Amino acid sequence: MAHRFEIRKNKGGEFVAYFCYNAETIFWTEGYSSKASARNAIESIKKNGPAAETVDTTTD
Repeated sequence: MAHRFEIRKNKGGEFVAYFCYNAETIFWTEGYSSKASARNAIESIKKNGPAAETVDTTTD
């Protein structure tokens, strides 16, 4: 599957969850002090993301 979540450490040593498509990072979370918190963020995105509305704030 081309889509995946990755947990990586940033330069500050925090755990960050990345959502990737093929070799491209689409978005990432804030840094967390524990890997468990990064995993919880991934689970929250999986659970709540499909129902999220799209808001267009552009003026054109």
